[in-house]
Formats: sequence, C-alpha cells, structure tokens
Amino acid sequence: MNMRKFKDLFAERAMLTLCLAVFSFVLLMFFGLYEKSRPVLAVNNLQDILFSGIWHPSHGQFGLASFISGTLWVTGIALLLAVPLGLLSSIYLVEYASRKVQRAIYPIIDVLAGISPVIYGFWGVVAVVPLVRDYLMPFFSSRFPFFPFASENYTGFSALTGGIVLAVMILPIMIAIMQEVLAAVPFGIREASLALGATKWQTVKHVLLKKAWPGMIAAIILGTARAFGETIAVLMVAGCALGVTPKSIFDPAYPLPALIANTYGEMMSIPRYDAAVLLAALVLFLTTALFNMAGQIILMGFEAKEN
Repeated sequence: MNMRKFKDLFAERAMLTLCLAVFSFVLLMFFGLYEKSRPVLAVNNLQDILFSGIWHPSHGQFGLASFISGTLWVTGIALLLAVPLGLLSSIYLVEYASRKVQRAIYPIIDVLAGISPVIYGFWGVVAVVPLVRDYLMPFFSSRFPFFPFASENYTGFSALTGGIVLAVMILPIMIAIMQEVLAAVPFGIREASLALGATKWQTVKHVLLKKAWPGMIAAIILGTARAFGETIAVLMVAGCALGVTPKSIFDPAYPLPALIANTYGEMMSIPRYDAAVLLAALVLFLTTALFNMAGQIILMGFEAKEN
C-alpha cells in the first residue's frame, strides 16, 4: 500500500472513529441517566410516576404528572404563537421582501437566536409579566367569566407568560429553517404557477406550501424540541408552584426543565430524591432526542427529494 492510499484510509478511519465517538455520547448520557434513576424505578412503578401528580419526596411520592402538564401547557402556548408568526414571516422574507429588507432582517434573526436565555427571562419578568397581569388577564376575565381564571392576587407569572417568552425564543430557529425550506423549492414551479394566471398569494398557498409542507413540519418539530428543553427563561416567568396542575393559561406552570434546575443538588439527604430528579431528566432527554431525530429525518428527506 502506497503512502497516498494509507493517508486516505487513515483519514477515513479517523473520521469514522470521531463520528462514532459523538454518537456514543448520546448513548452514554442515556445509560448514565437510566442508571442513576434506577433506585426510584425499583420502588415506584413508572406508570405511577408519570401519571401521578403527587410530589412529596419526604413521603417517597415522586409523581411527575403536574410537571409534564406544565411542560405541555407552556410548549403548546409557545407553538400556538410561534408557528403562525414563523410561517408568515418566512413566507414574507422569501417571497415578498426585497434584497435590502432580507439583508436587514437575517442578521437580526441570527442575533435573536444567539441571545442568552437568561436575557429572555429577564425581559419576560420586566415586560411580559406586567402585560399579562395588568392587561391580558383583566381583558379575558371580564369577557369570559365562566372560564377558570386566577384569583384576585394574580401575579402574572403563569403558563401564558412562559409560553410568550418561549415563543419569542423558538421563533428564530423556526424562521431560519422555514425560509431555507421555501428557498429550496425550485423556482420553475413558481414561474409555472404564475404563467397559468395564479396570483402571488395563490402560488404561495396552493403550490409553494403544498410542496414544502414536509420541511415546515420538520421546522415545527425542531422548534418543539427546543421549547421542551428550555430551562432558565421559563423558570423565571412561569410561576413554578409545586403540585399545581394548570387548568388555564393564567395558572402557574412548573415544567420539567425547571424542576431539574430548581431541585437537583438540594435535599439530597432524602432517599431516592436525586434518582427521581434524574428520572425527570431522562424523560426530558428521550423526548427532546426523539423530536430532534424526527425533525432531522424529515428535513433530510425533503432536501434529498428537492435535490
């Protein structure tokens, strides 16, 4: 074997080794979390843990249902706000905006994606919390008195506040992916639709979105994965009241990431307390991993089809 072939083979094997090492990190994280959470699984049934809302570590009760519910509330509100905004913004940037507007907006999106979560959390405390407390809550409670709203001592720290902050946080990644998906649709399809007499909006609605919908679903899934795993910003604005299962958007929510950040390292003298928190981390890890894998697979399939 000459030196050139040896170098080529060595480079190939080295890159394969590094790739496998990166993949092994995921497996190591999974098995590490599983091993650490085994003490609580040995005593408490997994179904009881996931579907019980009772969290009394000192009594050996580690129900995660209220935390899972809080995660779903905050994430659902964030998606309801972010998906329409992200979709319409990406359509405008790709199909309607001039080059000058695009050059001005794209750096702003990159900046928003790179801002530290604690900055979003601080913005939520000083801006979104008063907005929800002083305006949105009175507005909805006066028009929908039959709906279960918070008490008169409402502070503004709620699932809605967390959802609004989270929506702003996941918007950049959703817009970035959606605009790349739309830009990947062949230009000839647009020209054909316009040549047949369709308007710009009809082309977008009936041709472009129909062609790009798998990539749009992938963008939503990846945004959902980001929302599931967000910790600090949601911790600062969602209320985080132990044992409270939200019944409306104005109730406090305690998502799983906030539980892990708030409690791990405290009260570790209680048996199986750390194992229960690490089990919550395992549930969150598997959820975000599955969402990320699904989004990436759909996105790669769309790109391969377009190419």
